[in-house]
Amino acid sequence: MSASRRSGTTDELGPDEPERGTDAPVADEADPAVEADEPERDDSDLLAALLDGMDAALCAFDADGAVTHWNREAERILGWTATEAVGRHGFAGWAVRTADAEEVEGRLMSAMHAPGRQVHEFALLTKDGGRVLVRTQSAAVRGPDGKPAGVYCAFSEVHAQIDLERSIALSEALFEDASWGVVLVDADLRPAVVNAHAARSLGTGRTAVLGRPLGELLTQGVEELESALTHVLAEGAPPAPAEIWVGVRTPDGEKRRCWRSGFLRLASPLAEEPVPLGVGWLFQDVTESKQSEQEAALLRFRTNQLHRATRAAAECENPAEAATVHLDFSLAGFADHAIVDRVTAGPATDADAPVRLVRAAATPSG
Repeated sequence: MSASRRSGTTDELGPDEPERGTDAPVADEADPAVEADEPERDDSDLLAALLDGMDAALCAFDADGAVTHWNREAERILGWTATEAVGRHGFAGWAVRTADAEEVEGRLMSAMHAPGRQVHEFALLTKDGGRVLVRTQSAAVRGPDGKPAGVYCAFSEVHAQIDLERSIALSEALFEDASWGVVLVDADLRPAVVNAHAARSLGTGRTAVLGRPLGELLTQGVEELESALTHVLAEGAPPAPAEIWVGVRTPDGEKRRCWRSGFLRLASPLAEEPVPLGVGWLFQDVTESKQSEQEAALLRFRTNQLHRATRAAAECENPAEAATVHLDFSLAGFADHAIVDRVTAGPATDADAPVRLVRAAATPSG
């Protein structure tokens, strides 16, 4: 009796191992060609999933200019499905006007023999006949031998790209050149990013403030500020700025400041559902203007009270009563209470006699 073996197997019967009979069932062994195909299919499925999950539109061409890959974002922008696009030679007549096809394809395929990436802008045709201006980044794809095997091309609508660039530029400007404080507070209410103006206002460096509780940076106004930040995380931005009085630690002691603050809830643009990343806190120091407003308001109030006191005292026949009424009206904004004492001199012949004060009038609380 002899054991049956398929070609390509390496196991052998040992000297003491009993031989299997010809009637015993023999397990079918996998075909090496089939096994070799499975990893290739897995790699292809993985690549397709990665391409379809990209936020940018992507297509690829082989060395002859035929489309080999086309992801879902490319389908969204232009309307052509992968089934309709893959296999076509170039863009002529379907994704690009025939008159422009030679120039567009030449610019794209030139990346195959150029170092790095190349950026171009041109108009593509949509399936419904419209035109869309796109910005492309193309680069060579090299084969196992290191020679150019094709080109990949990532593209997006120009207005979307410009919006992204503007957002990035605005963010950088706010955190570098803004003349008001900008603080990015994380979900734990701790500063994650601050600009130079905010760091100066907090009396510390830009890196020293990161990750520290607000209570370590401020001596007053912490509860009000944290309450506002928590509300923004839960409910969104308030309709109007808020003026918050805070106490800032400085080498010379505590300094009381008034910050006019605006808040913005920040959510991840990549999540399917809004996930709060933190709060954007913008503030401007308005201490001097608030103090000027308070002083002006107090001055107006005192002037008005003195005017009322004068009118009320003028209606009194008794001078002592007039003085008391005048004090009653003018007291508000000046003092808690007031008294009027009259000096009573001693005999004219006694120069050493002590001076006596006699209470002449007092406010009701005096």
